[in-house]
Amino acid sequence: MRIECERLANGGRLDLGSGEGTGAASLLRVVLGAGRGCVMQGVAQAAMVFVPLRGRLQLAEGDNLHTLLPGELLVVEQGQRLQAIGRGGALWIALACGASAWRRCAGADTPSDPVLLPSLHPASRALRSIVIELARTASREKATLELATFAAAMTELQAEFDPLIARCPGRTASQRRNVFLRLQRVRNVMSANCHLDLDIAGFARMASYSPCHFIRTFSTVFGETPHAVLVEQRLRRAHRLINASGLAITEVARVSGFEDRCAFARSFKRRFGITASGLREQGRVAA
Repeated sequence: MRIECERLANGGRLDLGSGEGTGAASLLRVVLGAGRGCVMQGVAQAAMVFVPLRGRLQLAEGDNLHTLLPGELLVVEQGQRLQAIGRGGALWIALACGASAWRRCAGADTPSDPVLLPSLHPASRALRSIVIELARTASREKATLELATFAAAMTELQAEFDPLIARCPGRTASQRRNVFLRLQRVRNVMSANCHLDLDIAGFARMASYSPCHFIRTFSTVFGETPHAVLVEQRLRRAHRLINASGLAITEVARVSGFEDRCAFARSFKRRFGITASGLREQGRVAA
């Protein structure tokens, strides 16, 4: 296994290139971004894991735009064109681990391609500590044990997908996993772009299904309709903006994808048990 480490300071830039490099499958690459305006861009040569430790990490992957905060972890697929930018005094770690290096540490029963499924996960303090220790030891090219610990933690984190994959159509485990991957890509688009005017026909095309087949399969796997999941993503976005921005409630509703403020108010209170203005006031009192 080959190990490469990069450190980006204020205004630093790293170009990942435009495709798979030589030996990418056996490579562990660790990037530490610290400070304002650090930029990493290019095509992910392996599945990548992004973990913000302080501040905001703005990450564009394909057509999806994420703003990651401490306590979150994002898995990006191999082959995705991406750009990661640290905002303010951001501190973040990105890990890219090739398939053969990952299987060497995660075990022989690791699924074939893809090894990691693209998703946004919560990152506990314990998991962030594992990532920090992996970055430390990788800089000394002695990270085999730490990578195995990280691989075990990621395997446990992604185990939440196992019952969903089991519900996917397909005669083999590989077929069911690939169906889930297509649906998960759609769900990620919903999460990153929930504020936009999205439609079922577009989601269906993305998953290579007819609209009716897409709705039926999506609902069977996730236990909710695509529309219900999209509304939930919009409400979560609104909740986050109320806590983290000074936008007026009407503006929060609009930029979260709700055209009707009354419908937003009803949905928000039903989901969180408190009005949007009540949540903002609660935050002011706590501060």
